[in-house]
Parts: sequence; structure tokens; C-alpha cells
Amino acid sequence: MNPLAKPHRSGGMLERYNPLNWSIDWETVMVGGAAVAVAIVLAWIVYRVVFSIVERLTKLSETEIDEMIVDRVRRPVKWSFIALGVTLVAQSMPELERVWEPLAGFLRPALLGWIAYTLVKAFTAALEFRLEISDDPVAVRSRRTRIAVLSRTATIAIIVITVGLMLLDVPGVRDIGTTLLASAGLAALAVGAAAQPALKSLIAGLQVAFTEPLRIGDLVKVDGHVGRVEEVRMSFITVRTWDERVLVVPTTRFLDDSFENWSRKSERLTGPVFLHLDPATEIAPIRTEFERYLDEHKLFDGRNKALLMTETYPESIELRLSMSAASISDLWALRCDVREHMISWLQAEMPDALIRHRLEVPHGHPKAGEP
Repeated sequence: MNPLAKPHRSGGMLERYNPLNWSIDWETVMVGGAAVAVAIVLAWIVYRVVFSIVERLTKLSETEIDEMIVDRVRRPVKWSFIALGVTLVAQSMPELERVWEPLAGFLRPALLGWIAYTLVKAFTAALEFRLEISDDPVAVRSRRTRIAVLSRTATIAIIVITVGLMLLDVPGVRDIGTTLLASAGLAALAVGAAAQPALKSLIAGLQVAFTEPLRIGDLVKVDGHVGRVEEVRMSFITVRTWDERVLVVPTTRFLDDSFENWSRKSERLTGPVFLHLDPATEIAPIRTEFERYLDEHKLFDGRNKALLMTETYPESIELRLSMSAASISDLWALRCDVREHMISWLQAEMPDALIRHRLEVPHGHPKAGEP
């Protein structure tokens, strides 16, 4: 006798009722399992046939982008075919449908989200692949920034929508959602206040992507530091300096405050070298040597060259030697070479031009002849 049996009266007799006393129809289970197995095999065969045709079509294309997209969506599409095959079989078998439908409520949105996610990643990789063969560095930086920001936005949206669709299949979640609708006004205010920083970062990231105050690969100067933009995210932007430090700057910082972008339109740039010399220095020989050396230098692009006296002080004068190069890195190297050469030339040819602190002693001073 089962100790868990529940007594109840029927026809004046005390009977034993066991709620766990249920029988399994093994024949139905075997038939359902066989039907599921057949559905999986047929779905896999259809998947192989479809993708074999698609692969032949992609091989006819001259670009590698088609094959790249097909390879990335292969796995989610395969499992989607299998889920579809099981769903079709379950519709003809009520017993199997009762078991399958609760699972399918989670699997269908998950598979759709997986497909959408892989499509976003595939198209992102394809667009980045096309950028690698471009000859315009400014256009490459612009498109790479837009691709990075928009792909992350699409990924976040897909994840949120997918999780939402999966949770809507849970009865408890639906009941909670229905209850919250009664106080939608207060809920909207609370969510808006809590999500304000996230929304501000999201809007700032989209503004950076479309207005392009800076792009991935741009050389910028922010807070006194100069470096290349490595990542553009919704909430922050990373800048790597010449000494390999990484600056993490909030995205809104580039929209709210001013900063310098040295490669906004082009990598070509003009830079100065300053010389502080004695006021009695003759300028013409220095200008001639500077122009001669600059014309012979391989990094000089021939656009801008000039030597100007920009400041005069009681004990010195300031000469600005400006020059241009095809890229920022070339300009840096060119400025270093010009600075080194001009100092060496002045030491050898015009040593009196270099600044010295002099102490003049009046003639006949009683201490002038003392040792």
C-alpha cells in the first residue's frame, strides 16, 4: 500500500487514490521520437541541399564577401531548419505538440535573434573587408567609425528584443507586464530617470557616428595628450598615445568640450621648428641653409616652407621654421631632422648666433685683473 495514497469515498467504499500512479504510453513515445528523428534528418538534408546551391552561387562571384556572409550564417540557419522540421511534425501529433510548443516558445525568438546577430556581424566584417582595399585613409576612418558604432547599436537592439520576446512567453512575466501597465506613467518616469546616462551615451555615440567630429585612426589632442583614436564606443572612446598609454575619454566629452583633430580632413599637415638666437644674428644665411636642406629632404612634400622672425626679446629673437609633409608621422620625423641639422649647422658655421649669457666688466675695474 502506498503511504502517499489519498483516501476518498466512492460508492460508500473507501478507495485509495495515488496521484503519482500514471502510466507512460511507450508506443506514443517511440512513435514521437521516431518522427522527431526523421524530421531532424530531413531538415539536415534540406539544409545541405540549400547551402550546396548557395555555395556554388557564391563561388561564381568575384568577391569574397558572399562566402564570408554565408559562412557566418551557416550554423544558426542549420538549427533553424531543424527547429522548423520538428515544428511541422509536432503539428500533426498532439502529444508531441504539447511537449514541443513550450520549448519552441523560447527557441523561435532565440534562433531569430541568433540569425539577426550573425547577419549584423557578417555584414560588418564584409564592410570592413571592403575598407581594406580602399586607397583613401580619411574615407576609411570615416566608414570604419560608422560601422563600429552602428553595428554595436544593432547588436544591443537585437539582444534586447530577443530577450524580451523570450520572456514574453513566460506567463508570470506577462502578468507582471500587465500589472505595470496600470502605472505606466510612474514607470516611464522611473525608467527615464534611471536610463538617462545610458540614453545620453547612446545618443552621443550615434552623434559621433553621423557628425564625425573624430573617427577611428584620427590623431587627436585632448586634455594636453596627443594620440590615435583606437575605439569608438557608445559610452567612451579610447586614445592611444605615442608612449603606448591608453586614454579612456567619455564620448560626451568630445561633444561638450573642444579638442584638436589633426587628421580631420587629411593626413597632410604643416608644423614648425623654433630657434631662439642672438639678436645680432644675420637671418639670410640661415634662411638659405634651411630651404636648401628642406628641398633635399625626402619627407618634405613641397607644399609649405617658410622662415619668419615671429618674436623679438631683449636678449634673443625667435625664428619659426615651418614645413609640411604628406603624413603626421612624416612631419614629426622631418621636424626632428630639421631641428638637429640647423643646430649642428649653426654650431659649425655661425656659432655667434647661439645665445650666451654674457657678463660685461667695465674697463679698469680694480678686480678685473685679479686671478
